[in-house]
Amino acid sequence: MLILASASQSRKKLLENSQIEFIQISSNFDEDSIKEKEISNLALELSFQKANSLVLNIKEIELPSKFNYSSVEILGCDSIFEFKGEAFGKPVDKEEAFIRWKKMSGQFGFLHTGHTLLISSFDSTSKVLKVTKKIQKIVSSKVYFSKLQDEEIKSYVDSLEPLYSAGGFTLEGKGGKYIEKIDGCFSNVMGLSLPWFRKSLIKEGILP
Repeated sequence: MLILASASQSRKKLLENSQIEFIQISSNFDEDSIKEKEISNLALELSFQKANSLVLNIKEIELPSKFNYSSVEILGCDSIFEFKGEAFGKPVDKEEAFIRWKKMSGQFGFLHTGHTLLISSFDSTSKVLKVTKKIQKIVSSKVYFSKLQDEEIKSYVDSLEPLYSAGGFTLEGKGGKYIEKIDGCFSNVMGLSLPWFRKSLIKEGILP
């Protein structure tokens, strides 16, 4: 059974479209507690902490009875956008989102997603998860933005979509029309590299 340790609707949709059976349980890990300056390493560490927090708190989580829990895979992901060496998380307000888009207009940056897959065995009686294997990967995609007019930026920011996304843009949403091209994994920009995930599941014998 796969558990997605994330509240992300984008990651949820990616897994649903791939017809991979899973349940979604949000991680309550405090991301601000991790201090790591290297951006891609930060994304990887946060992905691990999100997945591991479910392992540590599994006894307090109400799990659906319809699933078989003899083996459990927990997937944690974290995405950080890097623009000219600076980490861009979610903008704090519309003003910050507008300033960022002024900088990004006609430029490019890198979307780093840290992936952690914890392969575990589960004792349904004691509700104890024992991690038997940890698989990790940083996947980076180069994102090129169109040259935008201030009116376009303001209209996009007013939609509030940029306030809920790493880097201040959403590929599968309104912001998709402002992305010129992508070098690298497409789904990675939405928060989960499906090619990496598929290969990992096949290697572990979870997918045929």
